Amino acid sequence: MLVTPTASLVIPSEIISSARTILNQVTAQIPQSTQGLERQIFIGDFVEKLPIENKQMLKNFVESLLLRMSLINASDIDFGGYGGHGKVWYRIFGAKKPDPTLEMLSVDDTNILVQSLISARQRQFLYEVKNLDFSYMIAGGDKMNRYRADAYMDLDQLALNMRAINATVRPYKSLELHPNVTKIVSLAHTKEGMILITGITGSGKSTTLDAMIDLNNHTVDGHICIVASPIEYVHKSDRCIVRHREVGRDVLSFKDGAIQALRQDPDIIMIGEMRDPETIMTGLEITDSGHKVFSTLHTASAVESIDRIIGEVPHVEQDRVRMRFADVCKMVLSQKLIPSLDGKRVAAREIMIMNPSVRAAIKNGNTGEIYQMIQESGEIGMQTMEQDLKKLYQQKKISMENAMNYANNKKRMQQIINT
Repeated sequence: MLVTPTASLVIPSEIISSARTILNQVTAQIPQSTQGLERQIFIGDFVEKLPIENKQMLKNFVESLLLRMSLINASDIDFGGYGGHGKVWYRIFGAKKPDPTLEMLSVDDTNILVQSLISARQRQFLYEVKNLDFSYMIAGGDKMNRYRADAYMDLDQLALNMRAINATVRPYKSLELHPNVTKIVSLAHTKEGMILITGITGSGKSTTLDAMIDLNNHTVDGHICIVASPIEYVHKSDRCIVRHREVGRDVLSFKDGAIQALRQDPDIIMIGEMRDPETIMTGLEITDSGHKVFSTLHTASAVESIDRIIGEVPHVEQDRVRMRFADVCKMVLSQKLIPSLDGKRVAAREIMIMNPSVRAAIKNGNTGEIYQMIQESGEIGMQTMEQDLKKLYQQKKISMENAMNYANNKKRMQQIINT
């Protein structure tokens, strides 16, 4: 059995028994002498040749695990690989733990389950690169559940992470951002410029970015082109026509998608991530051409974001990039999700708006001065991470301990918490 019979919210027994039958049939055919990549190729070839109904039985089991996420308030699911230890892990309100209601799956069981979710073409990419980003969808009636997935190798075995994508976009007003921030974000007020949403993985960047895209979609007449890997929330065109181009599926790279978007008459271009020098340079160039560009970075603060943008490009290009970034960037919003006193999580944000002082500091290479500028410019919508953490603590939303733990500048946090 894959689940205990007394577990709450159990997976239907017919799905379990059907999946177990297929898993046993496939594992029995795997030669024990075949190891490493050859073993994965054997499993992939075998799964590809399974009857459609058998592959669907395997998918039904995985989809039951995925649908379980909404019932237990999980954001992510992980299984497979050596590190999975045969368990299914869920992240619930920031904590990742194995599900006690689910029994062990062998590494070959999870190898087969992962292989059952992807196409032959995706398998070839996975074998070559040892990693595969893809999106997955479960459709049922009027409801569509979408997931962002990453399959990868863990000591020769396949592991999988899947993140649930919100079925509804968060209302922009619920972000409670300063009116100046809204003017920068909205195409109705600002027609050009780069806006960066930054934070570590799982900090809610996509949720915030989708809320900003949604604001424009419902308030301005225009064209929004989204280039992402993978596409997460799918926006329904309203006042804007919204195009979704997934890297590896609809376009070869972020750079290609951004350049091609220029020929598609866009008003807003959303580049999923500034992950390499080519994409950074392309993003700056298309912003410089007079377009509004949204993108993300994996950085924890506004100053770190500036340094990352400049540091990612070759040394000979850094002065030029510094000047161009200072000219085209409108705002950097850095975000963290903090455990809240009600057992959930709440967003804390650092906001840097590009005013003349900040722009001059960047151009002169004095980014160390920017933190003080942000701290002293609250009247125009700027705030440091520490100032927002203090506000959340005073509102009794987070503990003093978490305010300190999540601060970028713990010395400064200690100072302002006592004032």
